[in-house]
Amino acid sequence: MRAARTAFTGVLITAALLSARVASAQQLTTERKLFPKDWASGYIDLAVAPRHNEPDLNRCAASTGADGGTQAPCAAFARYVGSGHLELRPVAFGPARRVFMFVEPNAYMGRNLPRVLYTDSVAPIAFERSGGIGVNVSRNLELRLTNHRVDWLGKYQRNLGVADLGKNGPLSVYTTVSARWYFGGYGRRAWAY
Repeated sequence: MRAARTAFTGVLITAALLSARVASAQQLTTERKLFPKDWASGYIDLAVAPRHNEPDLNRCAASTGADGGTQAPCAAFARYVGSGHLELRPVAFGPARRVFMFVEPNAYMGRNLPRVLYTDSVAPIAFERSGGIGVNVSRNLELRLTNHRVDWLGKYQRNLGVADLGKNGPLSVYTTVSARWYFGGYGRRAWAY
């Protein structure tokens, strides 16, 4: 009787393991190879700078308010910054699963002059974006090719007088090749292994 129970239990365990293995094999074959369920990820962020602490986009001289008063045409000191990150991994098989595309947009808005004028205006100033392609080399290492560009919006598309420092400051067009090392558990996802 005891041997029969042991044999029956063994058969049940074997049947359960086999059915689980068949179910997992079926699941693997039915998963999407292109555009899997988590192929797009990212975030969106909106930041508001307090008065007397506006981001300086290095487009207008800091003395622009002293030179032109509250009516100074060059007032590219932002109050609001909208930013985000979007990463796309459309392939879920083979070596191509390690390749990804990304874009990181930033929108700057406002009209402020240091020590002269502080407004809540959401006038568009600039749209900055970085984007490119990358590849996971190992669990913690990525290689990236990134292009950076800034488009000045509205009145900032043209020269705004003596306080205008020009369009080719640190917010200009350039391309970089970089290596990104993740540590401490950051960036570890199933597709990165």
